[in-house]
Amino acid sequence: MKTLKLDHDLAIQVIQGIKTSTWRLYDDKDLSVNDQVLFIDKVKPNNPETWVQIGTGQINTVIQKRLGDITDEDFDGHEKFTTKQHMLETYQAYYGPQVTFDTPVKIVRFNFLPKGADIADVVAKKTPVLTEVKLYADGGSRGNPGPSASGLAIMDMDDRIVVKKGVYLGVTTNNQAEYQALKFGLEEALAMQARIVHVYMDSLLVVNQMIGIFKVKNRDLWPIHSAVKDMLGRFEHVSFTHVPRELNKMADAAVNEALDEAEKR
Repeated sequence: MKTLKLDHDLAIQVIQGIKTSTWRLYDDKDLSVNDQVLFIDKVKPNNPETWVQIGTGQINTVIQKRLGDITDEDFDGHEKFTTKQHMLETYQAYYGPQVTFDTPVKIVRFNFLPKGADIADVVAKKTPVLTEVKLYADGGSRGNPGPSASGLAIMDMDDRIVVKKGVYLGVTTNNQAEYQALKFGLEEALAMQARIVHVYMDSLLVVNQMIGIFKVKNRDLWPIHSAVKDMLGRFEHVSFTHVPRELNKMADAAVNEALDEAEKR
């Protein structure tokens, strides 16, 4: 399996679902569509002993063009630069002064599965096809920011649990973990081919931002909020309901189970 080694800040963005592509100016691994890849977080780049596996994934698309021909669309799922000159200088600092606007760059987009997530198990067990589901989602951070996890539970309309899981995210904020839980839950609903999703969360902030009552003022939440909004168009209908924490116990328990498991590693 091929590997993608990422600086720590970028690795966190991959875990959070903010970063879904990587640019490679000198692709020594010859990355191609459908390649299975292992993601490595270079926590301390100069000390390989600190490097850790954060998950696996699959490459969906590979586009090659000159660095100077990069357009706004190419930044989808990738960190942005203030100007093209800033972009050039950033890659010169990383790869060397030989980089110019004529240097070829590979734009590689991928799916990411966090280490320890059980999406593969769900698929292997033939995830049921459900037209309408209930999604309970929650996120938590021990420190805010601090070690964080997302939890979710998907139920059919007779309140039978179909999927329940927690995913460790690394260091994030509580609100980022809440949004990530919502995103994971909607992805699971799509895997079931659900057309109608009833979302229940105890985060009044996330619920009110998703239905447009509150504006998203925190810039760190913009990317994940935008990603979730884009997903809504893939359903026939998605409703959002705020519930008290005591009615969201399954998702909350999944959060704490993921955090407790991470502390044992």
